[in-house]
Amino acid sequence: MYRILVINPGSTSTKIGVFHDEVPLFEETIRHNQEELAPFETINDQYDFRKQKIVELLHREGINLSKIDAVCARGGLLRPIEGGTYTVNEAMLEDLKVGYAGQHASNLGGIIAHHIAQSLNIKAYIVDPVVVDELSDLARVSGLPGIERTSIFHALNQKAVARRYAKTVHKKYEDLNLIIAHMGGGITVGAHNHGKVVDVNNGLHGDGPFSPERAGTVPAGDLVRICFSGEYYREEVMKMLVGQGGLYGHLGTNDAVKVIEMIRQGNEKARLIFEAMSYGVAKEIGSASTVLKGKVDAILLTGGLAYGKELVADITERISWIADVSVYPGENELQALTEGALRVLRGEERAKKYPKEIEVNTNFSKRR
Repeated sequence: MYRILVINPGSTSTKIGVFHDEVPLFEETIRHNQEELAPFETINDQYDFRKQKIVELLHREGINLSKIDAVCARGGLLRPIEGGTYTVNEAMLEDLKVGYAGQHASNLGGIIAHHIAQSLNIKAYIVDPVVVDELSDLARVSGLPGIERTSIFHALNQKAVARRYAKTVHKKYEDLNLIIAHMGGGITVGAHNHGKVVDVNNGLHGDGPFSPERAGTVPAGDLVRICFSGEYYREEVMKMLVGQGGLYGHLGTNDAVKVIEMIRQGNEKARLIFEAMSYGVAKEIGSASTVLKGKVDAILLTGGLAYGKELVADITERISWIADVSVYPGENELQALTEGALRVLRGEERAKKYPKEIEVNTNFSKRR
């Protein structure tokens, strides 16, 4: 039996939980309003504030920290690494603090976990951060020399869902070929080849289906025209791509529930745009099936949008001929973090060591 504290910092909230093995004893979301965060110039400056909020909440709830066996946090924007559970070490802390791949609230996860764990003389871990990179060499190549396709996706949830599905069919994740579509504010579709995500669309700045707030793949020539039109600053174009694209750009909302209501009220534009989004997801899944040469054991739909029956039904109608479709709504990030730590504590996996530098080899060459 193990008791694990899990921490998931977001831009305006910190989700925490305490699990007894897989069973949640306590889960809470600490909200941070703009007034509270305004005094901090950088993400790192929020460290003491967020850590104190966590400790105070745990004390109020009567959680005995001396009973905690491990602390596990969401991984931040680190160097590209293969999937798995990693022990937080000095090399990782350094990259999180400087923002090796960018500044994001998730960078605080490993830092806070480390300091809480250190005070308790236990281990701190992160699991499957968004920078998990297991792309094949073929998947890295774009049509423009100097621009390489990169792996940024919902690794934590995709891999957790893959393992849950594997248990239901009494197999190991490493023995299956799966296509997993995480559908939330961003949408990523991964081709999982025997435990490795060998291809996936860049869900942040890059390609793939458009989503509630991201533009996805757009015609490159037209994008160049917009960039050099003189009408927009760089930051404005980036907002069009991330934050104000997709459903928001077309319909003025990133709330899929509101879009469904618009459709029910007879809004034909909303119907067209929503169906175009599901069409794009289905098309990306079809593309991923060619990566796996048609040998697909199952297609898994997950993320917040997977609660939407209309979206799931439309996508399923287009792809069920490829393989059976299973639905895992939501993200369940705290549960996924707990499961990653448990695999190490139970000896099912060995914790990986975060490298100071990425070694050059066949599968992980020419990283940024």
